[in-house]
Amino acid sequence: MSVRTFARVGAPTAAVALALGVAGPAAAHVTITPTETAAGAYTVLTFSVGHGCEGSPTTRVAIALPEEINAATPTRNPYYDVEKVTEKLDEPVQDAHGNEITERVAQIVYTATTPLPDDQRDAFELSLQLPEAAGETLAFPTIQTCEEGETAWTEVVEPDAAEPEHPAPVVTITDAAGDAHGAHGAGSEEGDGSTMPVDVPADDADADAASDDDSGTGTALGVAGLVAGLLGLAAGALALVRTRRP
Repeated sequence: MSVRTFARVGAPTAAVALALGVAGPAAAHVTITPTETAAGAYTVLTFSVGHGCEGSPTTRVAIALPEEINAATPTRNPYYDVEKVTEKLDEPVQDAHGNEITERVAQIVYTATTPLPDDQRDAFELSLQLPEAAGETLAFPTIQTCEEGETAWTEVVEPDAAEPEHPAPVVTITDAAGDAHGAHGAGSEEGDGSTMPVDVPADDADADAASDDDSGTGTALGVAGLVAGLLGLAAGALALVRTRRP
């Protein structure tokens, strides 16, 4: 599980929340979809907030990213200001395009311009690429701040244990299935605008060739018929002229 990042950027807030004992109803957590995604895949994760804090409207939602993820792109939300909180990497790494990265996005923070009422829900989308780590589960600890109090959805679900009162949203990474860029359309790769050629099955190619041949034959027959018709009209006109001569 990856929760060390959250310990850096959000642990003080979580500690205060837990110490105060302020929490929303356990029946409706901050959830995430999809809950399973292929290793290395580009995906859009949706975080849903279903209620406030003990009836108080939500004013801020802070989502911590696991350390295995270096970048994320949030979707615009008209009711919130969005901020990316970054942190320096211990050592530079290279991204998929060979660029050197010296810092990562550690947290995405949505601050409400209009508080979210307790009896309404909202959703927050993050576009990102999952690491090549099939079989692992990544946690996204989330702090929900309200006008009165806040709820720390940061507890990690342990194997074979009962679900905690305030579980962190998690995603399970499955085995990669085909092209990891499939979410962007077959035969393309995000960022470089390139496309891969698509092979046409032999049967389809033969069918296309036969269709072209049929089309050419039909055209030739049509032209021949038109010429024959014109010759017939000309012969008929000539015969009519001859019959009318004195």
